[in-house]
Amino acid sequence: MVTHQICTIENVLTALQKATDDAIFKFEPFVLHVQCQDLQDAQLLHKVAIEAGFRNSGITVGRKGKIMMAVRSTHCLEVPLSRKGKLMVSEEYVDFVVQVANQKMEENWKRIDRFYSSLQLALESRDHSISSPLEEKEENKEESNTMDSYRRKIKSKGTEKDGECTSPGKNRGLESEDETENSLGVFH
Repeated sequence: MVTHQICTIENVLTALQKATDDAIFKFEPFVLHVQCQDLQDAQLLHKVAIEAGFRNSGITVGRKGKIMMAVRSTHCLEVPLSRKGKLMVSEEYVDFVVQVANQKMEENWKRIDRFYSSLQLALESRDHSISSPLEEKEENKEESNTMDSYRRKIKSKGTEKDGECTSPGKNRGLESEDETENSLGVFH
């Protein structure tokens, strides 16, 4: 018996009655593997996965440079129930295991929803922080003109030292590591 939905004790017991070999009750949570274009994309996806509750997620880089991001969780369940067709546990225990698995399934769906919502927000945030090439060119032109006129004013007042502007905002164009991470492309 295989299902991706909540299961009932009746369905499990019916499947166990039909079993002629060993039967194992197994719950496996969501798993997603994504090949990423670059490490920054993988790091963004990893951060989203961890925050959504997929604590066993990780990034691997292959010998040829292929970057894979795996979204995984740790809330698995695997319990042997029968051997050679003979039920080895009570029906009460089977009911208990089914309830535990159903709770894990509910949590799995919540984590998937959190992951999806968080990924959408991360991508929207990234998209808003990236300006179009035309906008960027215009911003750079305006900033350059502003800095040039500011430098001329400073120079005429004699506050420029060794060709360096002493303005506290001189490095304003540099981005912090966090801002850079938000402006990276994911899923190119």
